[in-house]
Amino acid sequence: MTLLSRFLGLARDVIVASVFGAGGHADAFFVAFKIPNFLRRLFAEGAFAQAFVPVLSEYRTQRDLNAVQLLVNRVAGTLGITLLMITLAAMMAAPLLAALFAPGFYLADDERFPLAAEMLRITFPYLLLISLTAFCGAILNSYERFAIPAFTPVILNVCLIGAALWISPMMDPPIMGMAWGVFLAGVMQLLFQLPFLARLRLLPRPTPGWKDEGVQRIMKLMVPALFGVSVAQINLLLDTVLASFLQNGSVSWLYYSDRLVELPLGVFGIAIATVILPALSRNHAEKSPQRFAATLDWALRMILLIGLPAALALIVLAEPMIATLFHYGQMQDRDVLMAGMSLKAYAIGLLAFMLIKVLATGYFSRQDMKTPVRIAIWAMAANMVFNLILVWPLDHVGLALATSLSAFLNAAMLLHGLRKVDVLQWQPGWSKVLIRNGLANVAMLAFLIFFRNSTDAWLQMGLWQRIEQMVLLVMGGMLVYLCVQFIMGLRLRHLRA
Repeated sequence: MTLLSRFLGLARDVIVASVFGAGGHADAFFVAFKIPNFLRRLFAEGAFAQAFVPVLSEYRTQRDLNAVQLLVNRVAGTLGITLLMITLAAMMAAPLLAALFAPGFYLADDERFPLAAEMLRITFPYLLLISLTAFCGAILNSYERFAIPAFTPVILNVCLIGAALWISPMMDPPIMGMAWGVFLAGVMQLLFQLPFLARLRLLPRPTPGWKDEGVQRIMKLMVPALFGVSVAQINLLLDTVLASFLQNGSVSWLYYSDRLVELPLGVFGIAIATVILPALSRNHAEKSPQRFAATLDWALRMILLIGLPAALALIVLAEPMIATLFHYGQMQDRDVLMAGMSLKAYAIGLLAFMLIKVLATGYFSRQDMKTPVRIAIWAMAANMVFNLILVWPLDHVGLALATSLSAFLNAAMLLHGLRKVDVLQWQPGWSKVLIRNGLANVAMLAFLIFFRNSTDAWLQMGLWQRIEQMVLLVMGGMLVYLCVQFIMGLRLRHLRA
């Protein structure tokens, strides 16, 4: 389901790039969408989910269904009221938020700033709607109902595709149709999940519960988790702030390249972290450190198995992928080259982005929020330093590279912390895993480099020729990688936790 969602997200971005390109209007929409989307990841999928799931898992393990229902009701009421107040305040202060998160638009005094502020008033309620959707999804995940929350983003992508093709032509300017598509998606995603909660007999009946013991525990865990789980998103938002000062199109180039990195990150990195969080939380509640360590070790092996070849392939095939997916309509040759450079910089950090998702889960499942916060602060400070050093010589590429470098620092510190308290214990067989992965990645790289055409050749190809060549490269690279893995001893049993 996550794979389907991500591929539809890719189709959405292809259509948006074709219709709107990488100009000023596209920049304004991406800012108006990124602000509530960033806060959604921060509050909902990030801090809230990581604080809520361990507490809910504990209630499920140690208490009856009535206690779980009461917790769900009070969390829904408290979360709903809080987000409603934030949403109303943000809609009234939309120009201020646009100036804060895209100061370059404001100082340039062109059409991008008022357009971004106007669209932000339409898109910001998405935060309220999608946060409640994520709350429902966290309950379903806790009960091992992973498919429905994973499928829900498909609705967002369908709505935005529909908005680009059918709503935008009726709007003036057309880009406003995309903002209404975001709002519609939030409503439909929330309504979609409610029947599945009803089947579990956990349909929320929102009741404010500020003084409830479970709610207070979640809030205490959530505050530090705001930093701990969402450093990568904060760094990406800082990239947008600085990119608003750069040449026209910089925000869009970073957006398109980030979207390609998000494909493997979401399909595998976030999906694995989502699946192991309830299991790790139960292992901790049941005081089973051996199973906890084994589950975490398995997740790291899966990240290495998938994340490293994905990162290397994105680096080698950056411009061909951008050209194949986005080089149509309003997307120009220069846009492909610029987005390709930032894609390479983001891809360098893909393995670290994935590791952060899994390693942070090792802390949150144990209700340890303070350690990831300290690490997150160091990583954010490092990212800002890297940004200031790299943005001037490398422009938007420097922003992407800074994010990748800070992600490696974050992942290394998280790993060291888990090893220090002996929560992460390496299971037997790692030397074979490293040798097998190393040889398979070298073979895959050799195949891709040998058969890849030049960037100029890709820009001259027609649509179907690009698709044919890309399919051959991707499928061939995967086949070479998997064959070497199999020859070196990888079997299906190694993929099971």
